[in-house]
Amino acid sequence: MLLQIHDGTLSAGSQTVLSHFHFEIRGQEKIAVIGSNGAGKTTFLRLLAGELSLDRDDKSVSRGIVTSRKLTVGLLGQQAFPDPSITVEEALLKACPCPDQFDRDRFDWEQEYDRIFTGFGLHKEDKIKPLQQFSGGEQTKIALIRLLLMKPDLLLLDEPTNHLDPASVEWLEDYLRDYGSAAVIVSHDRFFLDRIADTVYELSNRTLTRYAGNYSAFRMQKQKNIRLQQKAYDRQQEERKRLEELIERFKHKPRKAAFARSRKKMLERMPQIPKPAPEESRHFTDAILPRIPGPRWVLEAEHLKVGYDHVLVELSLRIRRGQKIGIIGPNGAGKSAFLKTAAGLLPPLKGKCLLGNHVETAYFDQMSAEFYSDQTAAEHFHSCFPALTQKEVRNILGAFLFSGKHASKRVRDLSGGERSRLVLAELFQSAPNFFLLDEPTNHMDLPARETLESAFRAYTGTLLFVSHDRYFLQQTADALLIFENEGVSYYPFGYQHYIEHCKKRAWSSSLSAQVQAEEQALISGLRSVPKAERRRLPEISPDEIFREWKLGIAEESLQQIRQKLEQLLAEKDAFKAWKNNEYEQQFINRLEALNQAYTDACLNWYEEWTEFHPEDS
Repeated sequence: MLLQIHDGTLSAGSQTVLSHFHFEIRGQEKIAVIGSNGAGKTTFLRLLAGELSLDRDDKSVSRGIVTSRKLTVGLLGQQAFPDPSITVEEALLKACPCPDQFDRDRFDWEQEYDRIFTGFGLHKEDKIKPLQQFSGGEQTKIALIRLLLMKPDLLLLDEPTNHLDPASVEWLEDYLRDYGSAAVIVSHDRFFLDRIADTVYELSNRTLTRYAGNYSAFRMQKQKNIRLQQKAYDRQQEERKRLEELIERFKHKPRKAAFARSRKKMLERMPQIPKPAPEESRHFTDAILPRIPGPRWVLEAEHLKVGYDHVLVELSLRIRRGQKIGIIGPNGAGKSAFLKTAAGLLPPLKGKCLLGNHVETAYFDQMSAEFYSDQTAAEHFHSCFPALTQKEVRNILGAFLFSGKHASKRVRDLSGGERSRLVLAELFQSAPNFFLLDEPTNHMDLPARETLESAFRAYTGTLLFVSHDRYFLQQTADALLIFENEGVSYYPFGYQHYIEHCKKRAWSSSLSAQVQAEEQALISGLRSVPKAERRRLPEISPDEIFREWKLGIAEESLQQIRQKLEQLLAEKDAFKAWKNNEYEQQFINRLEALNQAYTDACLNWYEEWTEFHPEDS
């Protein structure tokens, strides 16, 4: 046991964060701590870092925090560097345990330094820049690098992925999986937690509950526990009702009085099974319909150039009614600019961007939630929709986690995530047929994200959104727009399929289905299908379409290599005419390479074909 807390109580000011809780770290565990905003996750990390102490409690039998040895602890805090005038290298060299430049350990440390530095997408010239030239998010990234270089026995990370691009997040995931010490991580990035965590602690109702496995395993186990507890609670309530009826029936009958008393004692001694608390997230079971369905084609862009003072990206596309398209790509690639242009908030630099007839849009970005009011959440919502009754207002807000006292909080006292939820509730109530959203899950805790996912899955209109939340993308998007290298690629399947595709083969521009106006067969799902076959389109599952598409890619690759091989063999006589050993060897090398590539392509095609036709293999 690396660290253990038994029967501990933790307070922050006058508020009790955790009461008589248990916590332990076993060996090199990677532990995720999850919970709602304001539950006390950051406060708990400060306790583990030694910045706070457990309360003195007469009821406690704990000796406090017990460790197997003296631990070195590293916490990624909010204040990255006290002196921003020093250079990046000066800041990072403070983490070096070897002052001697010629020491072997110093050499190994510098190798690790360069590996981590480049892994986070930084360049050699960044080392000599003062910290003050970097944004707050970039300084947090540098602070994380310093912490990883220190290699503490216990690594404490509070939202480590907040300021990282997708490539850096993936690199950090790989690094932490191989990290030879324990780590406790607070994060709302569920995809990250799925890949890193082997244990989850849920902080709720001032206690910590331990679950084995990653975030997905935690969700399954928690739902199972809730079902079992509900069944046990219902059985006990039935048994209590039966005993109460027996007691009431026989208590006044002399011959049965002793029987009634024994049943009363049985009832009093029965341990009370608590009713399971409802899940913090909400699930929309009914379809969420737009006010009007809208046209078949929601948006059409042709040679559209978007940007602010210069062109960031050019694209052509058509979006069909009912599609849910996620937009991914690095920062600065033009994702937000395209979304604003599509919403009519930013004029195109060139080309056209047209909405279909009767398209009603709703646009959301982080600035949408930057408003303050002395009204309560319920009062503000009712002022937007005065035709609603108070009961209807409460029901709608309750669906977006504003239940009870939360609906009575003043808007100015709401957190950023809560204000975002309030704005999104208003947008859903306005019932548009085309949602455009820029990072809708920012600042939201896990219950809020799950609620929003459920709402978007139930929504029958068209959805176009930018997100770095990979789990949200996986749950919501049925297609992707990929912004990269000043271009846009359309991927006709969900995020999980995209990840599997990227793992299986390198992304190739020739196979990426570049979004062009004439290639809308991929988007519409109609033009590429013979007219005779269009009636059975609804019967074709996404998995079947995906397998068919992969088989087509394999066939295309096989055909390309075959053509190259035939061309080379046609040039054989020309090589002979040179009567030069060097050119002859060149021909042999090219022939061997193409033969090997052709063999690999054949095997790949056969693998895909057997998957698509398992009955014939």
